[in-house]
Amino acid sequence: MRLLLHWILSALAVWIVSRVVPGIYVSGPMAALIASAVIGLVNATIGVILKVLTFPLTILTLGLFWFVINALMLELAAAFVHGFYVQNFFAAFLGAIVLSIVSSLLQWLVMPRRRG
Repeated sequence: MRLLLHWILSALAVWIVSRVVPGIYVSGPMAALIASAVIGLVNATIGVILKVLTFPLTILTLGLFWFVINALMLELAAAFVHGFYVQNFFAAFLGAIVLSIVSSLLQWLVMPRRRG
């Protein structure tokens, strides 16, 4: 149940990002659900490998390079999902930042941490 709620919140975050960031488009709720699943899968596989390989650069930039990797993962996910479109790298970069903030905020609001 928690996984389903996390997926729906991620899709909502993708939809909010598409409304806030110019250059990112989602055609509907189904595209947002599929996009959030693909973004999660891409980040869990290729994203982890890239983050490990670029860790020294990430430390050198005080963690800011992770937004570049997240932007690339966003563009990669857009290449696989029909109805989810990222216009250019700048839109992906800004979208990665906004998506991180919105996702964290939604998770914090809806799914508080468990105690104990």
